[in-house]
Amino acid sequence: MKPLACMQQPPKKSNFLCCCLAAIVSIGLPSVALPQTPPAPDSPFQLPTTVAPFETAPPTPPPAQGPSVDQTLSDQAKAQMDQVAQEIKEVTKGDPTTVRDGKEKEKERESDQKWTVKLGGHVQTDYVLWANADPMIPSPDNYFEFRRLRLVADGVGYGNADFRLQMTLEPETPGETLQIATSPEVKDAYFTLNDLPWLGRLRIGHFFVPFGLEQVTNDTNNIFLERSIPTQGIFTADREVGIAIYNQNEDRRTTWSHGIFLDSISDSLKDRFDDNQGTRLSSRYTWLPIASDSSTSGPLLHLGAGALHTIDHNQLVRFRARPQIHEGPRLIDSGLISATDFTTGNVELAAIWRSFTLQSEAFLTRVDRINNGAVELPGGYVHLSWFLTGENRIYERFGQHGAQFGRNVPTSPLLGKRGKRGPGAWELKVRWSYLDLDRLDRGQYNDISSGFNWYWSDRTRIMFDWIHPWTTKETVVQGAEADILGMRFDFNW
Repeated sequence: MKPLACMQQPPKKSNFLCCCLAAIVSIGLPSVALPQTPPAPDSPFQLPTTVAPFETAPPTPPPAQGPSVDQTLSDQAKAQMDQVAQEIKEVTKGDPTTVRDGKEKEKERESDQKWTVKLGGHVQTDYVLWANADPMIPSPDNYFEFRRLRLVADGVGYGNADFRLQMTLEPETPGETLQIATSPEVKDAYFTLNDLPWLGRLRIGHFFVPFGLEQVTNDTNNIFLERSIPTQGIFTADREVGIAIYNQNEDRRTTWSHGIFLDSISDSLKDRFDDNQGTRLSSRYTWLPIASDSSTSGPLLHLGAGALHTIDHNQLVRFRARPQIHEGPRLIDSGLISATDFTTGNVELAAIWRSFTLQSEAFLTRVDRINNGAVELPGGYVHLSWFLTGENRIYERFGQHGAQFGRNVPTSPLLGKRGKRGPGAWELKVRWSYLDLDRLDRGQYNDISSGFNWYWSDRTRIMFDWIHPWTTKETVVQGAEADILGMRFDFNW
């Protein structure tokens, strides 16, 4: 039997009844013979005036084989409905305007009104070996430590806000002789508003003072075991409690940041009861005269300058340094200096060309002593790195703390699924740094460091440093040299 024309469309209740009536009429009603009465000449159409009696047609014999008409209609209707349901399912699966996508958009709208929090952490294990040390260096002891053992919570929400809370778990010794372990310490604890008119980014809390390229680059992205002398804790500030703004121009080649902070609030005590809290004012400007469209290819030239003015809370200033390791004796020390304030200026230079990176900073600090007048103290560093496996250091134009270096990414990571693993990334490095306290009659410190980094992934690496420090006779170790080997396993998530 030829399918009915009305079955070519999805079945509806009215169409289905019509089809059933048509089928019944076609097979069960008797035929009606109408007379062939021609229409009137003056009318195009005219109904007949008489109807002949019904004449019963011969009965149609039932089909020998095959389903009944009702069964055929039922099967075809079911097939049509199954086909429509399948088409709806396929459309819903692939169309970005479906219910599933609507749920995702609803989640995005909710994220604009509540916090989305990601938990992370950071583990660094160090072993330091004094391979050689002059007798004038006190207690050159080998040691193992968890350099960093931290938990982090990062959150975003409300469309333009974020926060970070980072706490330490590694035990520390707050004094040189008091072996008292204290933990936890507050490292990062800040709230940020982004995309503000005129201001750009506004941050409040405990975070890195915006001053110095190496200082604002996170330790997971710096390439030596410790930051250079005279960076951390000497001429640049660490994390402080305060407020800062960050911004950039439209083409993201120029950035600027300004902040005001309290002076040296203890990470461990987290408070200070004093009428004079001290103040730190910072400003930093950076410019990219040469930059490619991507941070992973092409040449790049970074220039920067900054200033940091400190009004000390107790009018005592001190500059001292270890030989590029976290624990151990200090090889240069200014002693306590009575001063009302001190101001540090610096210039920054960084260049990336293929697999090579050059980074350098120079510092000059003016100390306004209370009794002996002002004195100026210089220092600086320069280091060069080269990826043997073809990668290059990643530069972030407007990162977490402004212009800074980001996380290095191996082209063929060692960590991964079977068949997709590679050798990781291998980086060679060398650095020279110095600190000059001659104008305080405290001598000079210099060191050469070299070594390599082996990146298993963007978040896992092994680091090896050879450090060779030497000082002049005016320092506390009266002109000494040493050779130190430092090794670190570093991973974070």
